[in-house]
Amino acid sequence: MSKLILIRHGQSEWNAQNKFTGWVDIDLSEHGVLEAKEAGNLIKKKKINIDISYTSYLKRAIRTLTTILDINKLGKKFNASWKINERHYGALTGLNKSETKQKIGEEKFNNYRRSWSIAPPPIEDKDGFQKKYGPLNLSLPEKFIPLTESLEDTYNRVIPYYVKEIKVNLANNKNILISAHGNSLRALCKYLFNIKNSKINELEIPTGNPLVLEIEDSEKIKECYYLDLNRKKEIFFN
Repeated sequence: MSKLILIRHGQSEWNAQNKFTGWVDIDLSEHGVLEAKEAGNLIKKKKINIDISYTSYLKRAIRTLTTILDINKLGKKFNASWKINERHYGALTGLNKSETKQKIGEEKFNNYRRSWSIAPPPIEDKDGFQKKYGPLNLSLPEKFIPLTESLEDTYNRVIPYYVKEIKVNLANNKNILISAHGNSLRALCKYLFNIKNSKINELEIPTGNPLVLEIEDSEKIKECYYLDLNRKKEIFFN
């Protein structure tokens, strides 16, 4: 039996301002730092040993992970990949969500934000925003930096990485922590829980709340639960 612990980074500064963030390298808010610390303490309290850790190229996920590792005295060693970055929100990047919804209408807004296959319009100020992507993302070849993504596009980079790099360690009975983002984790949960395309828009993942999956044979989920029961969200199976 192995454990897979999924955590969406603590609240970011743009989460607090209700902005679409995507690949822009925004740090945690003060509240987000507290959420990361609480997550680390919950893992410590439950005495969950973490063998291997993964995160994205974005500082809000990295800082959440390193905070958890520090609290659990696990050092600074972790694996990072752009393939579990947040979904790229294209031309919506940096916009206030409430204002955007009012401007473009609820149906189009919901399609861009929550649907499986519809991507927002591509970003126009590519060079201006790329300067805000952070050093790790800027080290990527340009062909890997998207101009926009749907959740399906995000799934198509997250899942091959998970299968190749992470799943094999679950087969070796390792406990794994992944600190990532709302949409990269939604993509992963879609795969793990076999959620239908038509239902994935209903999945909500709270910031800074570890979701523990107890797994047999690298893929059979025996049990799943949030550590902070006061902020848990429903996890549903097909």
